[in-house]
Parts: sequence; C-alpha cells; structure tokens
Amino acid sequence: MIKNIAIKLQYDGTNYSGWQKQGNTGNTIQNKLEKILFKMLGEEIEVHGSGRTDAGVHAYGQVANFKIKTDMTAEEIMDNINKFLPVDIGIISAWEAEPRFHSRLNAIKKTYRYKILTGKIPAVFTEKYAFRHTDSLNIELMRSASEYLIGKHDFKSFTDNKKGNKSTVRTIESIEIFQSGNEINIDFTGDGFLYHMVRILSGTLIKVGEGELSPENITQIIEDKNRNSSGPLAPAKGLMLMEVFYK
Repeated sequence: MIKNIAIKLQYDGTNYSGWQKQGNTGNTIQNKLEKILFKMLGEEIEVHGSGRTDAGVHAYGQVANFKIKTDMTAEEIMDNINKFLPVDIGIISAWEAEPRFHSRLNAIKKTYRYKILTGKIPAVFTEKYAFRHTDSLNIELMRSASEYLIGKHDFKSFTDNKKGNKSTVRTIESIEIFQSGNEINIDFTGDGFLYHMVRILSGTLIKVGEGELSPENITQIIEDKNRNSSGPLAPAKGLMLMEVFYK
C-alpha cells in the first residue's frame, strides 16, 4: 500500500550544507533522510521539503513528505528513521497525509526567526544559534522600519538570486521584533521568501538599529529593486525556520 507520509522535523544546520541534496556533497538534510529510507526499504525515495534552508540555517518546524509502499504506520516510520539520524536532526511528529499533499506546493505561509545577541559577553548555550552584535541596537527604529516592509511588495532589493526570470513579488504578513535582555528576535511571517531574503531583511533592519539607515529609507530601497541598496546578508547561524502553515 502506497502511503504519503508527512513529517515535522527539527535540525541544527551548523554542520550541514543546507536542506537540498547536491551533486558535490552528501552532507545535506534531505540526503540524510533519503539514505536512511533507502536502507529501510531498498529503493530510492524522494523526500520533499517545504523549503530549501541554506547552509548553516536551522529549523524548529520544517515539514517534509515522501511516498512509500509500506504496511508500517507513520509513527513506526518516524521511530525507525530517528534510530539512524544523527543527534542534530530529529523527526518530532509524523502522519499519513492525503495522497495529493505536497509539503512545498501546499504551504500557504511560513514563519522565520532571526536571533541577535547584543553586547560583548558570550552566551555559551545560545551563540551557535544567533548573530553576535557587540553594540546595542535601537529596537524602536527597527520596528518603525519593519512597518514599511509589511504587505505585498517587489522584494528584488532583498534577494541574492541573480536569475531574472522569476517573480520577486512576495507578501509579508507580519514582522514582530521583541527583546529580552540582550536577546533580540525578529519573526517574519509571509507567503514565501526569496533566496537569502530573510537574512537580507534582517541585515537591513540591523543597519537601521545601528542608525546607519533611517526607517524611511526602506521605501526607497524597495523602489530601487537593486540588491546594492539594501543592507548586508546577516550570518546564517541566526536564522531558523519556525513554522510552516497549511490550510
């Protein structure tokens, strides 16, 4: 019996070359899962992820699916895969999805979080998952700037994808910036994100927090449709895919 198995998984992306399997390396999340499924079933199984997280990017709530011929339940499949996964990757739930469910094509929105640590004092148990910014940042200015980014815009200024044949229009539903002590989290929720988009948005908001850009500059950056107008690419280790939403 062919089943469409959906899984929710978490991973620490520090030691991996991203989600998507690549010809020059087997060190990706997708490749790890597919190799285990091959050992389990003796056949090639393609695992579809909801999105392609970059090298060094983490996931708290990545969703994926794959079709296999088996009598095992979704929970039994999850348990078997988890036995062979490295400690920095784990499936936290699994279920039998409808035959036509596709983790990427059926996703309606996603939330990414970018984490920043301010100050010079190391945070041993957090540094691995955050960008260290040694100076303080003006949170109120960053919040004001984020308001200009909410809504449907052409985000061509906020991607490193140089191929011009795909639409760069996306809708950001919300940007929430909250601080606890020296930790700043920026949560982006939208219908989709371009290559490096969240990291460039974060780098741009950091520049606003530093006082190098004003909130009002964001409008012009969007209108420029030019990558050179926006801020720097924030380091990968601060980014985490938090949640994928479906109907």
